[in-house]
Amino acid sequence: MSELPKYSLKEVARRDGKEEARVWIVIHDMVYDVTNYRHEHPGGAELVDEYAGQDATRGFDDFGHSSDAKRMLKKFLIGVLVEEDKINNRRRKNEISVEAKNGRRRFLSVLCFKCIT
Repeated sequence: MSELPKYSLKEVARRDGKEEARVWIVIHDMVYDVTNYRHEHPGGAELVDEYAGQDATRGFDDFGHSSDAKRMLKKFLIGVLVEEDKINNRRRKNEISVEAKNGRRRFLSVLCFKCIT
């Protein structure tokens, strides 16, 4: 099997379905062209368009797609993220995760403080 082309997040962002006719998304550092699948998606084209030109990993994972959906996704695979964007993307996801965790802790500490006072 030949090596897949590498794309930057900037290149993916240009394929948001607006000025550019194609719709690309990133899931787990893999780049997919979902242009022809948008209207077939069970959640509707609007759901796909919400992630057009972006990393859709969190949305994809949060929904809990079936193994059939994951297999189907393979036919839309067109490339991978360049290494630099893989690293930066992971770093950004970790920062978001830490911020969310800290926010939950702050909320719980306020809530628990009110319970014990």
